[in-house]
Amino acid sequence: MSKIIFDSGISLDGFFAGDNRSPKNPMGGVSGKLHQWMFKQKAFWKHIKMEGGVENGADSKLIDDVFARTGAYIMGKRMFEEGEVVWAEDLYEADVYVLTHEKREPWVQKGSTTFYFINDGIESALEKARKSAKGKDIRIQGGANTIQQFLNAGLIDECFIHIAPIFLGSGIRLFDGIEKDKYKIQIAEVIPSDLTTHLRYKLLKK
Repeated sequence: MSKIIFDSGISLDGFFAGDNRSPKNPMGGVSGKLHQWMFKQKAFWKHIKMEGGVENGADSKLIDDVFARTGAYIMGKRMFEEGEVVWAEDLYEADVYVLTHEKREPWVQKGSTTFYFINDGIESALEKARKSAKGKDIRIQGGANTIQQFLNAGLIDECFIHIAPIFLGSGIRLFDGIEKDKYKIQIAEVIPSDLTTHLRYKLLKK
């Protein structure tokens, strides 16, 4: 059965993105700081259909694993707008459900990626994603507000957090506004790495 997961990098002081996000300034310009560990791995560049990276280390396996287990994606409109202009064709190789108020026909790409634009909330997006995933997991891709909506609805089963050893000082926090008593949280895995600390948690709704 599908699990509902998210897999996100944050700074040591809890920020998911920087200030002034826009399609011309994705992630508020802090992606290189938060995701340096990924950019070093050949697996990351392989999955975004570009050449890059300097190693196939243990971190590459973590990247491969999350792509392999994911059968459908859900994201917010802002994340979609920031990525639409730069993402490679068929980047996700799965159905992607975009939460938006905009009415828009599905964007069918060459390959196996189709973007569907959902106007009636997270439950509707989740129902459709479950059918697309065919038993694989559903990844709540972002941004932070979308993840927060799923957390506060009690719908997340597992999260994988990658903490970069930096302070951003300002920006968008991943866990702002979270209902603190929604889950019993279990530490499932702690994996040290040179450029980040990987923390996997199981979330059990109370």
